Amino acid sequence: MGMRIVMAKPGLDGHDRGAKVIARALRDGGHEVVYTGLRKTPEEIVRIVMDEDAAALGLSTLSGAHDVLLPAICEGLRREGLTEVVVFAGGIIPSGDHESLHEDGVRAIFGPGTRTTEILDFLEAARQRIEGGEPVGVGENSGWRWE
Repeated sequence: MGMRIVMAKPGLDGHDRGAKVIARALRDGGHEVVYTGLRKTPEEIVRIVMDEDAAALGLSTLSGAHDVLLPAICEGLRREGLTEVVVFAGGIIPSGDHESLHEDGVRAIFGPGTRTTEILDFLEAARQRIEGGEPVGVGENSGWRWE
């Protein structure tokens, strides 16, 4: 059984082809996907995750603002009590920024050229951990990440 996933494009980034490709692949992989569209604020994304009762949040970013937007979204999820939401990101995110984003609660970061099967494998691993009672959400300080 698939997860309910929100796919979002935070900030002013105007390119969403990649996010749409990933959303389609996740649907084809058995997940229920809600795509937010372009240019969402962190607050809007958190509200959509809450309203949609999503188990996971995928964030696509190409604008270079990932170091500000992604931590703000993770903090917003925690503030709203959405600590069990599994957050993953993709796009242009320099490897030097990965550690701080992982510490903020992003459980996986996928770069350009990542095969969609790897993202599906990540979500399956997260689902299995959740079913096993292991903490994997944005606010659960598990230390688990996909690498």
